[in-house]
Amino acid sequence: MRKSHPVRRVVLATAATVSGVVLLLSLKPASDPAAASAAGAAPQPTAAGQESPQGGARGAAPAGSGTVTGDAAQTQYGAVQVRLTVSGGKITKAEAVQAPKGGLSDQKTQLAVPKLNQEAVAAGTADIDAVSGATYTSEGYKKSLQSALDKIKPASSGTSGAAGAAARTVTGKAVRTQYGPVQVRITVSDGKITEAEAVQAPKGGLSDQKTQLAVPKLNQEAVAAGTADIDAVSGATYTSTGYRQSLQSALDQAGG
Repeated sequence: MRKSHPVRRVVLATAATVSGVVLLLSLKPASDPAAASAAGAAPQPTAAGQESPQGGARGAAPAGSGTVTGDAAQTQYGAVQVRLTVSGGKITKAEAVQAPKGGLSDQKTQLAVPKLNQEAVAAGTADIDAVSGATYTSEGYKKSLQSALDKIKPASSGTSGAAGAAARTVTGKAVRTQYGPVQVRITVSDGKITEAEAVQAPKGGLSDQKTQLAVPKLNQEAVAAGTADIDAVSGATYTSTGYRQSLQSALDQAGG
């Protein structure tokens, strides 16, 4: 009997050790973080985190921005082709990548193109004045400019349709008066004028006083009326008339 006691102890100890190991192995998959990661529990939130920034980057891309080149317009003295840089649907830069060259055409091109570029940016449309002495170049420029603007329209209209009540800023045509040009810029939202300002107005001498008196009143009238049918400011008839004509030009561009 004395010899059997140590054997029993060894058997019992071995059985207890085996049971403990089995229990530890059975608990490890549920409690070990490394095992959970290997099973695929951790990668799921990581993948979701990667998708969100990509979607945000696509949504943040500005619409109606980039460079657009109009069709080359043939004239009696050579081709004219206009390239526009557009940001947020507005022309920020205009340049002629083609224009008549050689002989007298060089002089006329150097005279006309810078002025036409400025007019295109200021007006935001192809409704700009021809440069005196460069009629053919001016006409070709306007045709190519309109072609470039037509290429912008699909992107602009799609964006405005999605945005619904997106505000739009439009600059009217510069109107010449006896005392200087008048040009009006308006901001339109939901078909209504929300802001009006004169980006050009008569300057110098007495004109400064009349401009300071008339323009703020005309701006207020334009917003209140929502049309170009506003009263002239007493003592600033020429400025008022030019303002109304430029305002109407801006409204025509905005479709109002």
